[in-house]
Amino acid sequence: MTIEIDPGSGFCFGVTRAIGKAEEELQQGRRLYCLGDIVHNGREVERLGRMGLVTIDHDAFSRLHGANVLLRAHGEPPATYRQAAENQIHLIDATCPVVLHLQERIKREYDADTGHRKQIVIFGKPGHAEVLGLVGQTDGTAIVIERPEDVTRLDFTRDICLYSQTTKSLEGFRQIVEYIQAHIAPDATFTYADTICRQVANRMPHIRDFAARHDIVLFVCGHKSSNGRVLYNECRSVNPHSYMIDSPDEIEKITELRTALDRRQNALSIGICGATSTPKWLMEQCKVRIEGL
Repeated sequence: MTIEIDPGSGFCFGVTRAIGKAEEELQQGRRLYCLGDIVHNGREVERLGRMGLVTIDHDAFSRLHGANVLLRAHGEPPATYRQAAENQIHLIDATCPVVLHLQERIKREYDADTGHRKQIVIFGKPGHAEVLGLVGQTDGTAIVIERPEDVTRLDFTRDICLYSQTTKSLEGFRQIVEYIQAHIAPDATFTYADTICRQVANRMPHIRDFAARHDIVLFVCGHKSSNGRVLYNECRSVNPHSYMIDSPDEIEKITELRTALDRRQNALSIGICGATSTPKWLMEQCKVRIEGL
């Protein structure tokens, strides 16, 4: 039996940066809050919680005064910064530079359209932390579409400007662009910006190759991870023997894997990979658990 951990899986730059900022503050003994889960991985949140990081929601944030609060890589809407100033909260801003740049682009687009006649559209997951930050740049007026088929909700007689959540599928974005181009009215304009993070997009062909090389694939990620869902579906598209788990404790529930191990199946190849929000140490723990079985 061989067990391989995908060398291309693990934290992206934005997540690594946010966790580094949190660890730096905590190591100095400072009380530190984080607005929302620092990363969509429950095990990593628990690890940082043991170090002293306190995760809060927006309601608790509104009641804080004079505290230190970390903004995670997903970013926040302008209202969060205004509230922090009012309550004299010190922000440690760990917004991913890619997300921050996207926020600035959307705000410029919104502010330039003084009559607000243009439809600013975001291809993203409604309610996702990053998307809330993006919609906030437009005073809540941006239209969020989650799937290519949702594009029919748009008014094709009005101007459209399309952006994307940084972790969405490139293929899905291209489908939306093609549909709008084919249906936009002659006197309306359509502009779009491919704002998908290439650290995520470039992992897709790699993870397909990785999944195809193995008999069984364990995709390790938190159940809240939007990026994880996209990458897991890529694994499943080339290898139906792919399973999503969020911890080593779920490994024994995979009947196919237990059966293969119980039968001492020869030349069994197991691949372990994960999302941009999956820590390497968690994938290592999964490998150790399989070896123990």
